[in-house]
This record gives sequence, C-alpha cells and structure tokens, in this order.
Amino acid sequence: MKQTILFKNKIYKIDIGFIIILVIMGLTSLFAIYNASNLIKTGTGTSYMIRQAMWYIIGFFAMMFFCSFSNDFIYKYIKKAYYFLLVTLVYLLFSRILYLTIHHTLPLAPVINGAISWFTIPFASFQPSEFIKIVLIVMIAQIIAKHQDTYPDANFKTDLQLLIEIAKVLIPPLILIVLQPDTGLCIIICFNIFIMLVCSGIRRGYIIGIFTLLGIVIISFLFLYYKEPDLLASLISSYRVQRIDAWLDPESNILGSSNQLYTSLLSLGSAGLFGFGSQANIISIPEAQTDFIFAAFGQCFGFLGTIYIVLLCLILDLYLCKIAYNIVQKRDRFVVLGVIGMLLYQQLQNIGMIVGLLPITGITLPLISYGGSSILSYFIAFSFVMNSSPVSKKTFTIGRKKQKKNTTLSYS
Repeated sequence: MKQTILFKNKIYKIDIGFIIILVIMGLTSLFAIYNASNLIKTGTGTSYMIRQAMWYIIGFFAMMFFCSFSNDFIYKYIKKAYYFLLVTLVYLLFSRILYLTIHHTLPLAPVINGAISWFTIPFASFQPSEFIKIVLIVMIAQIIAKHQDTYPDANFKTDLQLLIEIAKVLIPPLILIVLQPDTGLCIIICFNIFIMLVCSGIRRGYIIGIFTLLGIVIISFLFLYYKEPDLLASLISSYRVQRIDAWLDPESNILGSSNQLYTSLLSLGSAGLFGFGSQANIISIPEAQTDFIFAAFGQCFGFLGTIYIVLLCLILDLYLCKIAYNIVQKRDRFVVLGVIGMLLYQQLQNIGMIVGLLPITGITLPLISYGGSSILSYFIAFSFVMNSSPVSKKTFTIGRKKQKKNTTLSYS
C-alpha cells in the first residue's frame, strides 16, 4: 500500500514496500549478471551489467513519469499507443518478407537470432512486442470493466460479446508477433488474457470450452509428434520439433539441439547446496545473461542461490496480489491481475525450462535476465500498479520541525 510522505510541505504518495522489492530485484539482477561474466560468449559481463543498471535507472524514471499522470489520463490515450505499436509490428513484418524474398531487410529492422522482432538504433534496441503486451492488458482491462458495468447480469450471449470484443483487439498483434516469429511471447499474452477472463467472472462454460480446445490441441500435437512427425514438422517447422526432442531426451543431441537444456541441468545438478562460488565457469552455459541466468546463478551459488531467486520472485508476486485484492476500481484491478499473470507465466516458464519440466522457448526471467525492452515495459506496467495501490492511513513527515520537539521525523 502507498504511504503518504510529507516532505518540505509537499505531499508524495509512494508504495515504499513495492519500491524496496524492485530495488532488491535490480541489485540481484546486476549481481547475477556479474557472476555470469565468465560464461558470456559475446561482450563482457561488465558491459552487460552497466547497461542493465542503465535500463533499471531508465525504468524507475519511466515509472515516476507515468505515475505523474492519473490512470484515467493514460486510459484515454492507450488506443493511440496500440495503433502506433501495430504500425511498428507491420513494419517488422515487411522487413521479414523482404528478407525471405531477397535476403535484405528494411532499415533499423535486422535479423536477430533468426527473427525480426527488434528495431536497432545506435547504442540501443527496441522490441515493440514487449510493449504491446502491456498495452493489451490495459485495453482488455477497459473492455472487461466496461462490459461488467453495461451488463451487471451477464449471460452466455453477453459473455460471447465480451469474447468477440477482446478478439478484435487481441488477434491482429498476435498474428503479427507469430509471423516474426515469436511464439513464446504470444503464449505469454494469451496466458495474461486468460487469467483476466477467469477473474472477470465469465461463464464457466466458456472456460471449460477454452480448456477443451487446449486439450484437443495438445492431443493432436502428441498424435502428430509420435505418429506423423514429418507432417508436424511441415506445420510448425522442424526447428520447433527439435526443441521438443531436446526436451524429452536431453542427451539425444548434446552438441546440437539438446545443448542448452543438457548444460543447464548439468550445471544445476553438479552445483550442490552452495555452488562453485562467484563467477564460476565449470560448465559452459549459452545465453547465460538472458535466457539461462537462473542456471548461471545456480552454478555459482547452488541450491541456496536458486531458492533465493524463487523466493524473491514469490515475494513480488504476493505483494502484487495484495495490491490487487485491495483495489476498489475494477479496471485498475484487472490491469494488476494481467501484470501478475504476465510475471507468473514468465517465471514458471523460464525456471521450468531450465530444470527440464517445460520445453525451451526463449522466455527470459523477468527483472533478473538482461534485457532493456523487457525491463522498461515492466516498469511502465508497474506505474499502473503504483497508481492503483491503495493509500495507507499512515503519514510520514520528513524535514519539518515540530514546534515543541526538536526532531525531523514524525509518524502519524
């Protein structure tokens, strides 16, 4: 909850607990990147750490900037941000089409790791899909809140109208992101929206229908994987099928598709309780500063180090749940729920893929892995959380002397 701070006759309302958690997350991220220095193949650990610190500072300033506006003001202009980001995604799509036809890309939109998802400018890069996932949460929160106000006694027909309205906003960016290709981010967005729908009170029949459709997709996938692997490879690409093979049998191709999972399992399994120590380089880990930061940290500090990361993520999630529980306005509550869903899925997917419970999808560990666009997008989302956080009754007075007592700090 936000605390009211009176500083030199000016009133500030800040959620101090939330800020402290974010600062600890930032320091942990820098410490993790520092300890992954000897595992980083391109660039130096120091340069990544400096850039990560820079992005955290930019993120805090961005959060402060957006907190200076009311949520109502931001809701008013969110559609403009949505259409702007759609235009950038279309630009990236044309760059990909150009690359597939004549092996050239449009300016500022190069191929990075087999995908065209980034705008690159000197000293920085920008990933529109990271920001549109925040915009979608805000827009769909608006749609759900407006629908509940319009139809207080909802039925199957009105709930279907809600799903149609959400689909109109959701489908265009999803298609553009899939074509980059970036399937992992599409799954994150769909999970966020599903969490928001479940919490909206939509009819149980639609939830069952969504699970039924998901079950059919999984069963069909498994049938094709075991019975018609060539057909499956033609539908989703052989590269993704190799990812599944690597997940189910990490020792099948240690020097190829299974290398990432095999080395992460080996580094965590051999680190023991306390790990190999700071900046350990016992087992080589690819993408140690991004996708596999959890494995790199575990190699250095063992089981206790990984437990620390998990507990830190859990504290952040629970704090956000507490904020959502105490929010009165429905629209703001749905935004916070969407942010919680986004964080939770990325945390579960990243840690799950590193320990072999889930296939590798290239999803980073939020706020811990290196990544400027990810950090900035999350801090923009956190500005909504900060604005929505209820205000505590306590007031802290700093920098003003009382008439009778010679003190600079008082509580009321």
